[in-house]
Amino acid sequence: MSLERPTAPDPYDLLPPKPSFTLESDELRDGELMGASFVHAMAGGTSDHSPQLRWSGFPAETKSFTITCFDPDAPTHSGFWHWLLVNVPASVTELASGAGSGGKLPAGAFHVRNDYGEKAWGGAAPPQGDPPHRYVFAVHAVDVDALGINEDVSPAFVGFNLAFHTLARGVMRPLFAA
Repeated sequence: MSLERPTAPDPYDLLPPKPSFTLESDELRDGELMGASFVHAMAGGTSDHSPQLRWSGFPAETKSFTITCFDPDAPTHSGFWHWLLVNVPASVTELASGAGSGGKLPAGAFHVRNDYGEKAWGGAAPPQGDPPHRYVFAVHAVDVDALGINEDVSPAFVGFNLAFHTLARGVMRPLFAA
């Protein structure tokens, strides 16, 4: 019997396909290791701040954005939600470094509790010795100004609502290993 865990599917491979748009960062690269500044203190992180993100090429009918970060490789039955920022106005196309970890959020936007139990960015923290985990950052272009949820809902409930309101999605998948 093998003790290795199989690779979890990418969460967006399990949902109906959506058009894509560009998601970029001056601090992260798709498929490359993240720096220690984006890592939770329990895993040796230095500042645990959310990364700078910018996006373009989304549909003209976009009314708001939701930003998420999910680790499908976490040793749980359901992965691990690191970040859920909802109701970002459609006029916003960039978040500054640290915006999700105590920085200034766009007017009307708010955090939903992550799997650390915090309403903020929560950095990477894979178990020591695990192969690199994927951190799936997504900016969802949404067809409503507000998802009609509050900050006390679960990450799964945010995902359920996004399933019905996402027009397109920009995604990047940096990595981290402790």
